[in-house]
Amino acid sequence: MLEGQPEYHYLPLQGFPKEKGKTLDKEAILYWLSTGFFLENDSFYKEVKWNGLDYSSNIWKYEPLERSLDEIVDEFAELLHSIVSKQTQGQRVMLALSGGLDSRTLASAIQNVGIKNTFCYSYQFESSFNETKYGRKIASEINADYEDFVIPRSYLWNKIESAAKINQCYAEFTHPRQFAVIEEIQAKGDLFLLGHLGDLVFDDMGISEEASVQEQLLSINRKVVKQSGLELAQELSSLWGLGKDFESRLSGRIEKMYGRINIRNVNARIRAFKSQYYVPRWTNTNMAFFTHFKPCVIPYYDDSMCEFVMKVPEHYLADRQIQIEYLKKYAPNLAQIEWQSKAPYNLYNFQKHKTIQHLPFRVRNKVARSMKKFVGGSTIVQRNWENQFIGEHNEQQLRKWLLNNADFNKLVPQEIVLKYLDLFKNQGAVKYSHSISMLLTLSVFCKQNNIAE
Repeated sequence: MLEGQPEYHYLPLQGFPKEKGKTLDKEAILYWLSTGFFLENDSFYKEVKWNGLDYSSNIWKYEPLERSLDEIVDEFAELLHSIVSKQTQGQRVMLALSGGLDSRTLASAIQNVGIKNTFCYSYQFESSFNETKYGRKIASEINADYEDFVIPRSYLWNKIESAAKINQCYAEFTHPRQFAVIEEIQAKGDLFLLGHLGDLVFDDMGISEEASVQEQLLSINRKVVKQSGLELAQELSSLWGLGKDFESRLSGRIEKMYGRINIRNVNARIRAFKSQYYVPRWTNTNMAFFTHFKPCVIPYYDDSMCEFVMKVPEHYLADRQIQIEYLKKYAPNLAQIEWQSKAPYNLYNFQKHKTIQHLPFRVRNKVARSMKKFVGGSTIVQRNWENQFIGEHNEQQLRKWLLNNADFNKLVPQEIVLKYLDLFKNQGAVKYSHSISMLLTLSVFCKQNNIAE
């Protein structure tokens, strides 16, 4: 197992190689560039494969048992409270809070099982909007210690090599913003309580049950394939002598992976696909930015929680119903706090978010954003790549890593790097942030592993 990774639902890597003599698996790297993570058992090297899970078998089974939503919510509550109580017993818990549902649900569990020794925290970007107000309110309601943290601009450059060593570049590492302050946070308690996977297992996949297989595959591609990564991979496929039809190879491989999952319900099948392929290779890899520092409890990863989800009829999993009704029933004080994505509404009236009553709030919010940008004189940071890649200092650091790394530039020539830097700067930062992030991750990997192609 890679150091600092969760013990469950994880594919350990056999002998992560730093010694010379290994052969880069360029085809696997193309898939990695396209998605942000390695597919199935792939690694950077042909001689090294991940193990621990048999992808030829179907480990997910959808066997729903029809009962009322109220019964399901009670089952969920009993299970969640049991997991949290048992796995945090006698420990000082650290819980990151946001304005969403997953961390709020865990805060309710803390309240309901009577955990008193809790440290809660939130963070927001420098030169951004106040995201910490939700966490502060939730922490106050459960009587937990609380602190908020500011993620400074361009924090990555002072930590980039240590970040790469933690997740070993097996997924892009520019997005976990907690890494900027994790050393300070980890001193506040004994273990992290994390809400990872909640938004996947307690929601639908946004696709009709009447969708054809081709429509299902298109949906999966939209969820896991990044267009600028695919564009970059196609260009490198030709350069590396691997052919010009990379997109069809990627589509064919995803279709083969999806074909192994024998579930008739469309949303359940796509959820199983993401759980079996995406979660172990992306989510779990970047979980190292917590587990490297302190042990973690992740209730939604627990086998008993997975078994519970597979027995819940799909129509109850849709639209976050279980978590919403759980909070309204077991923590009404938390349900009354604004739901960030539906602000200014809470779990009792969030339906107004899609009505004409919400229009005045949208107008006021847009004006506030415009005023903040005008007064501040700089870009408002809302996403991590904006924090790392936008601005003169960030551009200088990017160019240093992408244009002054001889080993990397033997693999990815400078003219290709310059092309994607220009596309990012002048054609579409949102779209091309992924390809820039992957090029940066690959550059650090080449440096740390003495890759010379």
